[in-house]
Amino acid sequence: MSGELFPELRPSASEQTPPDAPLAERLRPRTLDEIVGQSTVAEGSLLRRAIERDRLPSILLWGPPGSGKTTIARAVAAQVGQDFVAFSAVLSGVKEVRAVVAEARLRRADSGRGTVLFVDEIHRFNKSQQDAFLPHVEDGTLVLIGATTENPSFHLNAALLSRCLVLTLDPLSEDAMVAIATRALGDSDRGLGEHDVHLLPEALQALARTSHGDARSLLNRLEALAEAAVAAGQTGAPLDEATIEKLTAKKLAYHDRAGDEHFNLISAFHKSIRGGDPQASLYWLARMLDGGEDPMYLARRIVRIAAEDIGLADPQALQLALAAKETYRFLGTPEGELALAQASVYLATAPKSNAVYGAFDAVMGDIKGGAVHPVPLHIRNAPTTLMKQLGYGKGYVYPHDFDEGVTNQSYLPDELHGRVWYEPSPFGHEKEIARRMEYWARLLQERDETEES
Repeated sequence: MSGELFPELRPSASEQTPPDAPLAERLRPRTLDEIVGQSTVAEGSLLRRAIERDRLPSILLWGPPGSGKTTIARAVAAQVGQDFVAFSAVLSGVKEVRAVVAEARLRRADSGRGTVLFVDEIHRFNKSQQDAFLPHVEDGTLVLIGATTENPSFHLNAALLSRCLVLTLDPLSEDAMVAIATRALGDSDRGLGEHDVHLLPEALQALARTSHGDARSLLNRLEALAEAAVAAGQTGAPLDEATIEKLTAKKLAYHDRAGDEHFNLISAFHKSIRGGDPQASLYWLARMLDGGEDPMYLARRIVRIAAEDIGLADPQALQLALAAKETYRFLGTPEGELALAQASVYLATAPKSNAVYGAFDAVMGDIKGGAVHPVPLHIRNAPTTLMKQLGYGKGYVYPHDFDEGVTNQSYLPDELHGRVWYEPSPFGHEKEIARRMEYWARLLQERDETEES
């Protein structure tokens, strides 16, 4: 494969990592046995059994950043003795796929060696581009290993998905992160052993915990810490948490504004408010703000929650949510974020009702189902003589002419007379709405009975 033509394609299963490469690259596990924290590649796993039977399937690795997707792909290729070619779907397209296929066919014909094609961020390929892999996966020219941070069932076509073994990778556990960091600090060949940097156990745990399951982030932070410690002359003696905080910056919590994590976090935020938990509401709001989420997106979501989940149980909720949105627009970050926090707590502790939301959804469902009827003549506008002659407005009763401003006049088409969509909940202000509606119904009934007598 020509590196000049495709500089992003790397036949790297047997390459030696340059000594000046980042720690995360130098320390990358070279075999499946060196990988820690992922049960999907452990002894006895489905993948291991397939390799032992010499029946390596195409694979989709689905997991968050730093969970080992690229590492697993390289280690698998090395384990089965096949050439490894990698490229990113962000940089490449079908043209590059065809070039890889041509090389793989030549290699297979000349030496009998297979090719493992690793496609990072495979979800970036559209469905037609994904189809380009199918014939070459089916005829054995390629073993495809795709990596994605997105849910494959949403982003990959069914034909490709059915031909692949999907392996779900979780964020690495704290124990696994500690093991990786310990290996890095003690390895004088590929790691940081020559720097003589040590951490107290609680400091090592804190570093692992605040890297949020991302091994690449952990090793990048560890490398920066080692360099800072050497520069400050703080080698030899174990470092505590306070010293580490002075030497290196904390990592922000992981938040992917466009992917699954975005939807997971906003779902957690919305459900926490709906469930009446102000503590969780503040936590998820802070997580998203800390991770770089657009505050105006969160402000719009808060307005949506006020309308959907609080509704008329507390009419002030929508006003407060809109005020929080405008406050953030006026103040910006960080001052305006307090208004979003205030609105989140208010909504979480407000009485809840989705009665209007449910009623409107039901009305729309009926309309889409065919309940589209003419406006009754008595409530039509009649600005012209012709319209009056046709009966527009005839029989309309003016409510203000009656006590309490209510009449038994129908405002729905005859086909929908008596239909009820909105029923107020027994919570908050809707208790008052229910009381008023019941009072009007009694008043109209008494009026009808008086007229009959």
